Amino acid sequence: MGPKEVELILVKEQNGVQFTSSTLVASACNETAASVSDERETWGKKIDFLLSVIGFAVDLANVWRFPYLCYKNGGGAFLVPYLFFMVIAGMPLFYMELALGQYNREGAAGVWKICPIFKGVGFTVILISLYVGFYYNVIISWALFYLFSSFTDELPWVHCNNTWNSPNCSDWADNSSVNDIYKVTPAQEYFDRGVLHIQDSNGIDDLGRPRWQLTSCLAVVIVVLYFSLWKGVKTSGKVVWVTATMPYVVLTVLLLRGVTLPGAIDGIKAYLSVDFLRLCDAKVWIEAATQICFSLGVGFGVLIAFSSYNKFSNNCYRDAIITSSINSLTSFFSGFVVFSFLGYLSQKHNVALDKVARDGAGLVFVIYPEAIATLPGSSVWAVIFFIMLLTLGIDSAMGGMESVITGLIDEFKFLHKHRELFTLFIVVSTFLISLFCVTNGGMYVFTLLDYFAAGTSILFGVLIEAIGIAWFYGVDRFSDDIEEMIGHRPSRYWRLCWKFVSPCFLLVMVIVSFATFHPPTYGTYTFPPWATTVGWCLAMSSMAMVPLYAIYKLCSLPGKLAYAITPETDHHLVDQGEVRQFTYRQCWEGYFQNVISFRLHAHTQSKYCNLITWITSTLN
Repeated sequence: MGPKEVELILVKEQNGVQFTSSTLVASACNETAASVSDERETWGKKIDFLLSVIGFAVDLANVWRFPYLCYKNGGGAFLVPYLFFMVIAGMPLFYMELALGQYNREGAAGVWKICPIFKGVGFTVILISLYVGFYYNVIISWALFYLFSSFTDELPWVHCNNTWNSPNCSDWADNSSVNDIYKVTPAQEYFDRGVLHIQDSNGIDDLGRPRWQLTSCLAVVIVVLYFSLWKGVKTSGKVVWVTATMPYVVLTVLLLRGVTLPGAIDGIKAYLSVDFLRLCDAKVWIEAATQICFSLGVGFGVLIAFSSYNKFSNNCYRDAIITSSINSLTSFFSGFVVFSFLGYLSQKHNVALDKVARDGAGLVFVIYPEAIATLPGSSVWAVIFFIMLLTLGIDSAMGGMESVITGLIDEFKFLHKHRELFTLFIVVSTFLISLFCVTNGGMYVFTLLDYFAAGTSILFGVLIEAIGIAWFYGVDRFSDDIEEMIGHRPSRYWRLCWKFVSPCFLLVMVIVSFATFHPPTYGTYTFPPWATTVGWCLAMSSMAMVPLYAIYKLCSLPGKLAYAITPETDHHLVDQGEVRQFTYRQCWEGYFQNVISFRLHAHTQSKYCNLITWITSTLN
């Protein structure tokens, strides 16, 4: 037999030397995608998927967080850093997760068959979603409690003549009779003392028993979640038709009522007032970046789980643009609703707007109910408002649960046949842990979970996810996957963001998160050191999955690093030694490549293969 001709393609690249076979890779991927596509269920309708993603991304933070940040950080000027980070990081990461889940058709852990050593980040985001469920469902139970309490002629947070009120309780009208330091409004006391009963606890080490009223509401929430999820996307896709659309109806109704109130225009002006000098403050940019990281829902594994039920050819690029844009527009729109009522409350009680403007639970469970209580027909408006909070919370909680369920079911295949039982196990486990948050001191547990469960850890998870896809699996290969699904490759802009901009952005955010850490507090209560230690252990328990699984993979695979960073569909190529294409890429911004092709005889190829084998064995 004469010498055989083979073609070697050398492409300069920073990542070093690797062997691939594009023909075999493509066919293997196609076969895998096709086989999975045949078995996996899909959304009943395309709109089910869109509503599910929108319902998850648009949550309570859109109402209680963004408007206040905008007001506090320069009004309309805050939109500059917000939109900037949205374009360079938010949308690219959102698009990346949708494409990753849709192409691989598995949950947050299973998708890492593309680079097995990074599967730990899948378990990281699954744990984060589980931890968030421990306290997020409690917020929904508060809203349900308020909803039941609203079916009265007079709302219970109007006056100070209730059994739970303290001597410090004072109506706004009586604010001259009590020192401002000690004055507490009826609405604040209703939340703290009537709902939470925090006065019966001395701190996180004095929790007491679960309160039956909140426990009952929490149980109702868990039952609703179970029957929304037990059959998979076929049932949850129908539930979101109500839970994802209702908030927009209610927000519109509340806005129409709010703008007719005296002082509403002043509140809206304060919300939109532009102060570009605030852009010189680094804290404004940090808060905008942080808001982007958490508002879109990237890093919880939910987008991966939802998109894994799409049809393989679905246009995930268009979905990413539509849903991420709707999320940001909703945040902006809700600001008009919130500040129309805050302006009204400010004028009614003749106090400065900054005295009533706040974020977090205090806005939706204290300030807003207080404003509603002054309206004619206040009970009706309260019912409408808390129905909106319920629907905002339910579909976000459904998304988090689905991330856990899909991620684990796809990883442990035997659970597929027992989805109903496994879903029951997850929701009941969540309910039992959440009971700590409905005790007398439950607010302290809630605050600790909220502070540590999805803070630094989720930024770390998304950072590792971005590095794994862009630098190990490869932006070019990821772009090929997207082209295979939707018919065209992502533009240079998206590839540049994935490879450089988004990872750098996330790295900075992780560093800032550590550098700006301060122990959690609730009001005047400071958590003891042991509680802060427990919180960090909770955060580290999810982040530790990345190195722990990487170590496990390196020890369990025979080829060490080579197998661990090679897609599972290519492992047979390493086993068989069927390597015919030698690729060495030096990539600057992913675009400038020098390609040199040589046609060599077999004996020349053998010399190159021996050299490369020695180099890779040394690296491993």
